[in-house]
Amino acid sequence: MGLVDKIRGEFIDIIEWTDDSRDTIVWRFPRHDNEIKMGAKLTVRESQTAVFVNEGQIADAYGPGMYTLQTQNMPVLSTLKGWKYGFNSPFKAEVYFVNTRQFTDLKWGTQNPVIVRDPEFGVVRLRAFGAYAARVVDAPKLLRELVGTDPQFRTEEVQEYLRQMIVSRLGPALATSGVSVLDMAANQGTIGNRIAGILSEDLANVGLTVPAFFIENISMPPEVEAALDKRTQLGILGGNLGQYTQLQAANAIEAAAKNPGGGAGAGIGLGMGMAIGQQMANQLGAAGQPAAPPAAAPGGPPPLPAASAWFIGVNGQQQGPLDDAGLAGAARAGTLTGATLVWKAGMAAWTPAGQVPELSTILGAVPPPLPNL
Repeated sequence: MGLVDKIRGEFIDIIEWTDDSRDTIVWRFPRHDNEIKMGAKLTVRESQTAVFVNEGQIADAYGPGMYTLQTQNMPVLSTLKGWKYGFNSPFKAEVYFVNTRQFTDLKWGTQNPVIVRDPEFGVVRLRAFGAYAARVVDAPKLLRELVGTDPQFRTEEVQEYLRQMIVSRLGPALATSGVSVLDMAANQGTIGNRIAGILSEDLANVGLTVPAFFIENISMPPEVEAALDKRTQLGILGGNLGQYTQLQAANAIEAAAKNPGGGAGAGIGLGMGMAIGQQMANQLGAAGQPAAPPAAAPGGPPPLPAASAWFIGVNGQQQGPLDDAGLAGAARAGTLTGATLVWKAGMAAWTPAGQVPELSTILGAVPPPLPNL
C-alpha cells in the first residue's frame, strides 16, 4: 500500500448501509477510529434514518436521500463542535443507521392464563397467541432509551420487553371489550386494533409504534371446551335430552367395543345396546307401530303394567333382563346386594343397587346374614 492510499484509508468519504439481515433495527457504522472527511457522501436509503452522535451526544439526523456533509447541513454537530465560521478538516463522529421499516415477524403469546370476567360464563381463564408488527418512528429517542451504545441492535433484544407489555395490556383489553368469549373469534380484528393503539401510546416514549396487531387464537381451559362441546351436541339435537342420552350411550358402546378387556366392557356395551334398541322400538311404536299392548275395552279390566327389564353385573358378567321377581330372587340368593351394579332403560350409567330408590324395597326384604354362634 502506498503512502497516498494509507492516508486515504484514514479518512471515510462514503457512509452507507445495505441491510443483509431481517432482524437488525440499529447498526453502527464501523468507523474504527477513522475520521470522517468533510464533504463525504452520506447515503440514506428508504426505510432508513442516519443519526450522528458526537461524544455520546445525539446530533443531526438524516432521512432518505444522498448528502454531501458540510457545516451548513450539520447544524447541531457544527454547534457542538464549535464550527462557528465553517470547518473543512476531517472530524470524528459515530453514525448510527436506524431501520424504520415494519418488522412483521414478531410473535407473542401468554405463558400464563389471563383471567377475565365473561358476561356469560363468569370468571374464565384465557390463553392467546398471535403476531404483531413494530416500527421505529423516532430514531433519536430509540437510541436514547433502548439502544445506547449497542453496535447492532436486533429485534430479539426488544422482543421480550414488547411481549411483557402486550400481556399486561391484553387482560384489560379483553375484560373491557364487552365481548363474550363465544363472540371473540368474530371480533379478533377489532380487539387487535384496540390493543395496537394502546401499545403505540405506551411505546411512544421509546420511539416505537405497533402498526398492526393480530390475534391468531383465543382458547379456554380443556374442561371448559369439553363442556362447550357437550352443549353444542345438545344444541344440534334441538335440546332433546332423550336424544342426547342416546348419543352418550352410543358413544359409550363405541368406547366399550374398542376396549380389549372384553368381558365386563362387552357386557356393558351389549346391555346398553339392547336398551337403546328398546327405546328406538318404543319411538317407532309411537310413530305408528304399536309397541305397547292395546288398551282394554270399555268396562273391562285395565291392561297389565309392563314389567321392568333390569340387568345386573355379577363377577364382571352381565345377567338379565330380570323383572322385579327375578331381582327379588337374585337378592335372596345373595347375587344382588347394595353394591351390585344395575342398569335399565332410561339410566345414564350402571349404578350400585343401593343408590337406586326403586330397589330399596327389594333389598330391604332380604334378611341380614345370621351371626356366627
